[in-house]
Amino acid sequence: MSRAAAAVLPAADQVLDLIAHRLARALRERLRYRYVHPRVTLQGDGYRIQSPCCSRNVDPAGGLIDIALLVPQAGLRWSLCARDHASGTWVERFGNQPLDTLLEVLCVDSDRQFWP
Repeated sequence: MSRAAAAVLPAADQVLDLIAHRLARALRERLRYRYVHPRVTLQGDGYRIQSPCCSRNVDPAGGLIDIALLVPQAGLRWSLCARDHASGTWVERFGNQPLDTLLEVLCVDSDRQFWP
């Protein structure tokens, strides 16, 4: 690869920042708890979403809790996991889907799988 071609390719950090920005932008349009500001951070090769616990169902003090984990899969597909707060584990709810589909599921969350 020539130097000119290498300069055109985005650095991995830039791609990760772009995805994190995309997630944060999508979360601003969610239906639940719109008045809190979720945090998007890298966790391994995925993205962890945390938010203050507005319902006080998980944390009576309203502290920061895990909401969702997005994990990349093969072929531009992703899995979306919810946090089982009782066991402290991630549980896959939707797998092998395009990111846009999972973001819509997460932002609507009609069954309260992610925003307890």
